[in-house]
Amino acid sequence: MLRHAQISRRVAAVAVSLVLAGGAAACGPKDGADKAGAGDKAGPAGAPQKGGTLTVLNNEPQEDFDPARLYTSGGGNVPSLVFRTLTTRNRESGAPGAKVVPDLATDLGKPNADATEWTYTLKDGLKYEDGSPITTADIKYGIERSFAAELSGGAPYLRDWLVGGDTYEGPYKDGKGLDSIVVPDTKTITFKLRKPQGDFPFVATQTQFAPVPKAKDTGVKYEEHPISSGPYKVVKNENDGEHLTLERNEHWDQKTDDERKAYPDLIDVRAGLDAAVINQRLTTGSGPDAAAITTDTNLGPAELAQIGDNKELAARVGTGHFGYINYLAFNPKVAPFDNPKVRQAVSHAINRTSVINAAGGSALAEPATTFLPEHEAFGHLAYDHFPAGKTGDPAKAKEVLKEAGYPDGLTITLTHSNAQNRQTSPEVATAVQQALAAAGITVKLEGLEGNAFNQRRWDAKNTPGFFLSRWGADWPSGGPFLAPIFDGRQIVTNGSNYNHAQLDDPAVNAEIDEIAKLTDTAAAAKRWGALDKKIGEQALDVPLFHPVYKRLVGKDVKNVVISDWTGVLDISQVAVK
Repeated sequence: MLRHAQISRRVAAVAVSLVLAGGAAACGPKDGADKAGAGDKAGPAGAPQKGGTLTVLNNEPQEDFDPARLYTSGGGNVPSLVFRTLTTRNRESGAPGAKVVPDLATDLGKPNADATEWTYTLKDGLKYEDGSPITTADIKYGIERSFAAELSGGAPYLRDWLVGGDTYEGPYKDGKGLDSIVVPDTKTITFKLRKPQGDFPFVATQTQFAPVPKAKDTGVKYEEHPISSGPYKVVKNENDGEHLTLERNEHWDQKTDDERKAYPDLIDVRAGLDAAVINQRLTTGSGPDAAAITTDTNLGPAELAQIGDNKELAARVGTGHFGYINYLAFNPKVAPFDNPKVRQAVSHAINRTSVINAAGGSALAEPATTFLPEHEAFGHLAYDHFPAGKTGDPAKAKEVLKEAGYPDGLTITLTHSNAQNRQTSPEVATAVQQALAAAGITVKLEGLEGNAFNQRRWDAKNTPGFFLSRWGADWPSGGPFLAPIFDGRQIVTNGSNYNHAQLDDPAVNAEIDEIAKLTDTAAAAKRWGALDKKIGEQALDVPLFHPVYKRLVGKDVKNVVISDWTGVLDISQVAVK
């Protein structure tokens, strides 16, 4: 699936930024009904109604508000209020929200026999904010401009997937288009791919698929006033997304959009706020803050403890779920981790209870024994090849360590980040250190600053032997989860490498290609789960936990929907009246 360093770099950057932002997404409870309930119960009762102003209080600015430079998940779904795409997420709570559904298109696309071509037809009656019709030529142009160097930053999949995409530089230099995007008429568009991609409908949710009328394109200034195809239009963008004001797009027609509800009349997005200030304002709920939400600020252990038995506040907490894994990574090219028995011993020794406590407690993290998250959409198949129980199995670890040739134990180094993010933090590293000590494994901790840590673990030539890592997928499928980490063709020696184990197994690579041909998501999911289980036998990593994210909403906010696709409160569903 993903082969170039640029692709891996962008995917990981987004995954990391989601967590560092306080958790724009998360993995959560196994019970789908519980997940849906958590979202549905947040906020006051009563049928949502149109009207009012929704305030968004965020820590991170909504930078680069240009569909070429954004991910659909960016900004807590704020972009999806302005930019419609060929397909989109199903806007429901829990597991049903992990499905892809049509948006501008009439269906999820029609593939050819081997899924190397995908054809879409636009719905009738689609219009921009100025009343002009949306055409497939606009979608083609919107994608083409995303290849321009000056508009870099968006999802990179099309650069790798489209025929000619790896050398195309956008339309600005010579006015040339991309021949692999064919537009025979104003309502039909076909994409020609370099190899089969059954997940193409998922990628068609990315904001690069938003239509951009060529006559209205202002290049790098387009973000100041992008032309809306969604229910809201930008009327103010100050300090590169620090203050964003959205008003209704009167030419948006609900009849063409089954997903967005567009209840508020106005949406006021204010960013650059301290996380503690955001949560305090949401808790107090004075004035406009009563009708406020956050899309990037999580509740921490101390704040959850303060909420405690306060039923009114507890009723305003929504829980987000997303495909994300925190794990211990091995580099088998570094001794003693070239010995599978050593890796197995570490797996048996790990105390997931202490790790979860270090990550914020059971309300904010759940144990994991598989690489794929415990979501049906990803193809999760339960397994635990090297059982450690809830608190580790030091006796079994010592037994396996003896088989590895270390009857008296051994000393190893664990590399981690010094950033206080509850993911790869010193606290988590210390919990691992203490668990392994009980098994006769002495762990020396090597803490690095955030950027230095990332550079080290992504450097194939200098990857540590043993370190904390994490991964999240851009859409709910096993492909973007397993391929970047275990596909040998994605090993990058001169850039950012995410195949930490540098696994290059022809059988694994071939199975990834075979699954990529499948357009039946259920069949693909089953195969991804089986592949995850097979790879897990090699003990190339130790799954630790899935983060769980909890967000507070204002007391007047209704209709809180949080899906398993993004884990973010879906702003397109929120009402304040």
